[in-house]
Amino acid sequence: MTTFANDGPGEAHRRPAGVSDKTVEALGKLSEALETVERARGRLYDLHQLIGHADLMLDDAVSLLREAGHPDLAERVESELIGRNVVDGRWTFQLVEEFDDGYYALFRELDRTARERLAGGRRHLYEAQMKERRRTHGRPGHEATP
Repeated sequence: MTTFANDGPGEAHRRPAGVSDKTVEALGKLSEALETVERARGRLYDLHQLIGHADLMLDDAVSLLREAGHPDLAERVESELIGRNVVDGRWTFQLVEEFDDGYYALFRELDRTARERLAGGRRHLYEAQMKERRRTHGRPGHEATP
């Protein structure tokens, strides 16, 4: 087996001196929570795009209802549903903006602040330690760094 001169995590993923296991665990949990929020944010953008697409599709539905001899239903869809707020006073772009500027921005700021204050700004220390425990040192494909 080949051994590598630098067989540990790179500087960006080394635990700074004095950082406790509990601190690394707490930062890992905070990071994991942020990653979950990132996934939720993606779904919010999915909602935004899907609702927008559906609203545009209603133009065709209105035309087809009229052509099929159902002007009363076409009128209701056109006047009551097309362009309607999805929640009180808001279209989905407004939900996205409020989420991004409020909850999401604060979450990211607190994650960054915690990393800077407690670990010199280093990210993924918990995962880097897990990698060290789980990889086979000295085996190709298991290198610590590129």
